[in-house]
Amino acid sequence: MRHSAAHVMAAAIQRLFPEAKFGIGPTVDFGFYYDIDLGRAVTPEDMGKIEKEMKKIVKENLEFERSEMKLDEAIAMFDSLNQPYKVELLKDLQEKGTTKISGDEMGDIDPENRDKATVYKLGKFTDLCRGPHVESANKIGFFELFKIAGAYWRGKEDNPQLQRIYGLCFTTQDELDDYKKMLEEAERRDHRKLGVELDLFSFSPLVGSGLPLWSPKGTVLRNVLDTYVWELREDKGYSRVAIPHITKKALYETSGHWAKFSEELFKITTREGHEYALKPMNCPHHTQIFDSKPRSYRDMPQRYAETTMVYRDEQSGELSGLSRVLCITQDDAHVFCRKNQIEQEAYAIWDIIDKFYSTFGFELNVRLSMHDPDKFEKYLGTKEVWEQAEEQLRSMVKKRGVEYVEAKGEAAMYGPKIDFMGKDAIGRMHQVATIQLDFNMPVNFGLACINEQGEKEGVVMIHAAIMGSIERFLSVLIEHYAGAFPVWLSPVQVMILPVADRHIEAAKELALKLKENGVRVETDDSAESVGKKIRNAEKGKNPIMIVFGDKEMESGDLTVRRRGDKDQQVIATNEFIDSILKQIADRV
Repeated sequence: MRHSAAHVMAAAIQRLFPEAKFGIGPTVDFGFYYDIDLGRAVTPEDMGKIEKEMKKIVKENLEFERSEMKLDEAIAMFDSLNQPYKVELLKDLQEKGTTKISGDEMGDIDPENRDKATVYKLGKFTDLCRGPHVESANKIGFFELFKIAGAYWRGKEDNPQLQRIYGLCFTTQDELDDYKKMLEEAERRDHRKLGVELDLFSFSPLVGSGLPLWSPKGTVLRNVLDTYVWELREDKGYSRVAIPHITKKALYETSGHWAKFSEELFKITTREGHEYALKPMNCPHHTQIFDSKPRSYRDMPQRYAETTMVYRDEQSGELSGLSRVLCITQDDAHVFCRKNQIEQEAYAIWDIIDKFYSTFGFELNVRLSMHDPDKFEKYLGTKEVWEQAEEQLRSMVKKRGVEYVEAKGEAAMYGPKIDFMGKDAIGRMHQVATIQLDFNMPVNFGLACINEQGEKEGVVMIHAAIMGSIERFLSVLIEHYAGAFPVWLSPVQVMILPVADRHIEAAKELALKLKENGVRVETDDSAESVGKKIRNAEKGKNPIMIVFGDKEMESGDLTVRRRGDKDQQVIATNEFIDSILKQIADRV
């Protein structure tokens, strides 16, 4: 329905603006979009006209007509229709067998039909598309156009900027209305807006897009989360390791990344002409730590953990806040184990994931991400090895007793994975953690241990990410909490508000006492009124405020205001400290 709605929108645009040139029009989770080139900006008035025309097409109940033609014929046809973006895609398909466009619904060409293109007609509108579609326009459901954005053609900054028109599409009007309410709430919680308001991170045009700069408060968030993950891992027997941020080309040639991941690598050529790359992932480096000395079965498993930045040359048009960046801080871990240890190690990681995400109130769903047998050239290894690895994961998930779905084509290039999808406070699903089973990279590097019989035995790798990308996880978490973090996580846990200048010195003594007990505290010693100080503290979403005046100086008791609670509490200082330390320790 959503895919068909994109075509209905494009057909409406063509009726209203015959000069329009079309890029791509795929589906997204909530609906669809289409990238178009009108030679000018699309206005809100245009949006209203397009939606009205779409409703006319629905009433006319035009049918979707599918046909196939040779690529040469398709190129000639779209050239005659003055659709240069379609022609470019077709020529890429003809020459390379793929369009290499993120989100492009055409995807890769069918290897058995490399000389054919699939075309759909809706009235006078003709589109290059693999399908499928509903039978006719009146079956596209309930829709509404809701947003215009700029989008560089193929996500590259030096290409023309097109207009991306987004539409919502649902089976019922109630579903559409509910989603619109959720969008309003999501806009209020947008991490890009809250990140600035709460002074967590910023971006600099001199540094570049996709390269966030973390303020002291934002850095506290990163460190507190990373410490929590490490505590959980240390309890399961992990050891910390550290690796450099660059590597010789040879490492990624051996791992297979240079051949299959080369476009996303930042490459470096030294003054002596040697080729290096900024690391886009840590696993190849970690294999070399394992392989640095002989390993006995008694040494197995080896569990390495490291929080470090990796770098990926994402297309500039795809960068978005913390959700899509060029530098990704991974809370990465790799387990090198024997095949008979896979289950116990994977379940230990699963225990960590359950514990970590339950702390934030996330409801987790499980997705088993498998390879796409029709595109096996994207993967390392043999089909037999993939079938073995996938069956082992499937068996483990079933044994764990959880419901799961399987997703073809979502595997990593080196192995299948268990992906955990978390539902946030407003009902959106995010991929959060992952457990990946890798039989292939250890073979490429010849990794082995000596077994009980004194023979070499190949080992297996398990890739484990709890947060995955700290940047992306924080984009989710900021919006999950709408910036109002719980006490244990909040960058400032207590804000002390002296009523007048004569109270500042004693307030700072209290702050020092709290700091000595490990509490993150600030004192607002500005010349503002206490009412203004309270409003500023509430705007900063500080969880606990202490109003400090004559009574507090004389009695030693504290007047405590908690975020979201209109009532104040009077409590003895030591009792307050014990209470907040328990909240922090228990991660309430």
